Amino acid sequence: MTRQHSIIIAEDHTLLREGLKSLLQSLPNVQVVGEVSDGQMAVDLCESIQPDMVLMDLSMPRMDGLKATKIIKKRWPAVKVLVLTVHGANEYVYSALSAGADGYMLKDASNEEFSLAIQSVLRGKSYLSPGIAGDVVKGYLTGAVSQEGGGEWMQLTAREQEIFQLVSEGYKNREIAEMLVVSVKTVEKHRSNLMQKLGLHSAAELRALAMERGMVLRRRTVG
Repeated sequence: MTRQHSIIIAEDHTLLREGLKSLLQSLPNVQVVGEVSDGQMAVDLCESIQPDMVLMDLSMPRMDGLKATKIIKKRWPAVKVLVLTVHGANEYVYSALSAGADGYMLKDASNEEFSLAIQSVLRGKSYLSPGIAGDVVKGYLTGAVSQEGGGEWMQLTAREQEIFQLVSEGYKNREIAEMLVVSVKTVEKHRSNLMQKLGLHSAAELRALAMERGMVLRRRTVG
């Protein structure tokens, strides 16, 4: 009889969480044993269940996925963590892998890639989405991320990293608040914290740093 691998889904968007559950349940050797909407709940559930894997979003309320990954891998190293996110910039990938993530997959992946990533990580292998793997390897080989710069970036929470990206793309605080479904005051607080951590003093400096790191993308449609 095929062994059933237990998986927890950590994702704060209900519709996406339901879709992931449906995909996982279609796999022959996977059993969804829990669904949570923030990082703290993921840690708490791991403490009681200790599943084979956590499918982890990065941007979640209360505790982000990056911090949750660090805690889970420190307390229960045998628990696999596969990050599933919209963020493809190298900085996010480096931060997740440094936190102990066993794999990193983008949310625009096909069902076939999703299945491959799940099975690879469950077998003890690392997995990176093909669209980012080449850039990550190139970054390490060329020294694109210095030890000092990487350390500064890793001080940011996943939400701060997300806001960094959006500010670098030219969005205003109110637009960011609408996209992330949070208050303008919350955006202002995260923005202030990230700029302090990175030693920046203006949006222009922030965008310059983003361009240097290859993180500036085209503006997307709000709503």
